[in-house]
Parts: sequence; structure tokens; C-alpha cells
Amino acid sequence: MLIDRDTRVLVQGITGREGSFHTRHMLSYGTKIVAGVTPFKGGEYIENIPVYDTVYEAVSNHKIDASIIFVPNTRAVDAIYEAVDNDIKLIVVITEHIPVIDFARSKLYAKSKGARIIGPNCPGIIVPKERALLGIMPDSAFREGRIGIISRSGTLTYEVANSLREYGHSTVIGIGGDPIIGTDLLEAVHMMDNDDDTEEIVVIGEIGGDMEERLAEEYKKGLISKKIVAYIAGLTAPKEKRMGHAGAVVYLGRGTYESKIKALNEAGIKVAKTPYEIKDLL
Repeated sequence: MLIDRDTRVLVQGITGREGSFHTRHMLSYGTKIVAGVTPFKGGEYIENIPVYDTVYEAVSNHKIDASIIFVPNTRAVDAIYEAVDNDIKLIVVITEHIPVIDFARSKLYAKSKGARIIGPNCPGIIVPKERALLGIMPDSAFREGRIGIISRSGTLTYEVANSLREYGHSTVIGIGGDPIIGTDLLEAVHMMDNDDDTEEIVVIGEIGGDMEERLAEEYKKGLISKKIVAYIAGLTAPKEKRMGHAGAVVYLGRGTYESKIKALNEAGIKVAKTPYEIKDLL
């Protein structure tokens, strides 16, 4: 789902500290990285991967299926537009602190061109069966199996995945914690519901927004067939306090810990009280 061992990857921002570090990590896992882009660094090599000044030059020399962006937040939206304009259909945006209005515009533009964005402010995607990693996840927490994981949190993704190693993982997606993201929780669940390698789905949500409530509504209507187990972070978060994730915003009674738990329970979705209870509920 989304990526496999044959997915040809471009790294935008490959020569930076984060870009070069995670390029090495993705390559060691098995990801097929074919090119990188950093303006004014064309002609260099990172781990024998050729670096180009522009995405246009990269796609002119290589067939590219997906891009991962490690560009600083002041230029990350430009990197998204550049990837979309060069017909790259899957774009993973690791960068955080991108201005919301700028990302909202780029998301609409990408959608109009048939491109899918994962993120921003996310850990990416991993598919253990295919040895494919497009992101920053620690591969030691994952092994091939049948459980799909969709998470709004980064580190909780790894914590839960590691606790489920006995079952193994089909595809794990960190969708990001910003208020506007490229692929939301409901979209990701529907993708996993149609994925033959995924038998059951784990959803790691958090306070803020209404994605979990909307998921509960669709599940209650029978529009999702696979079993879902959920965990919601934020039980002890103090009321009216600004939280770390920009998506942790409450809207008119929706988005609170209590409203999410109530909606999920009423829909028949089992909710774990701690991350470690997820295993028992599967």
C-alpha cells in the first residue's frame, strides 16, 4: 500500500543534516532512492546517490515515483509545488512548522494534479513486507505481519508498533499532527480497509480536531469492514492549555478526549486505556 520495494524515491533536501542522515537509514532498510535535490549542490553525491539542483533535472534523468521532503519550513511548500509540477504522485513531508495557510494551498494544488501528500510534521510510511521505508521511523520497531497502524503521533507510533511485534505490521502511516494534513485519518483507514495485506487496523489518535469522530460515524454506518482498535492520547492534558501539536484544537464540543472516546465506543470500536492495552484488544 502506497510504497513497495520497487518505488523509486527522490529526496528533496538530501544534503542537509536530517536529509543525509535519513537517506542512509532508508537505504540500509532497502528503500530504492535514485536521486536527491538541493539547490546549488548539483553534481555532488550522497551515498552514491546523485544530487541535482532541481526536481526537473532529477526527473529528466531518473524515473521517480515518490518524493520525501526534508526542506526547512520556509521553503518546504516551494518543494511541494516543485514535486507536484514534475508529476510526482506521492509526496511525504517530514518538515514541521509549515505555515498552515501555505500548506492548505499546496494541498489543494496537489489534489488538483492527482498527487497525494502524507504529512507535514509526520514520520512517514513503512511497509515491512516490502522493506520499504519513506520516512524517519526506527525500523527495529517493525516486522512483517498483519496489523496496519495509522497514527497522528510520531513517537507513539514506534511505541505501539514495538508492542505489537508479535503480530507484525502490514503498513504503518504517520499522518502528522498539524491541523491541516495531506491525507487525513479517515482517508488512511479506507486505504487500509481495502488493503489485502491488512487484517486489522490500529488507530492512534489524540485530542484536537474531529478526525476520530468522523471515523466513528463512518464505522457506525458500516462503511468500514475491518476491525479497528483505537487509542487516544491526551487524557491528562490540562484544559484550555496550548499543546505541542498544532492539531490539538477543540471545536464546538468535538475534539475533546471525552467526545472522541464516547463516539468511538458508540460506534463499536474498542478503545485502549493505555498504548500497551492495544495488544490485548486485538
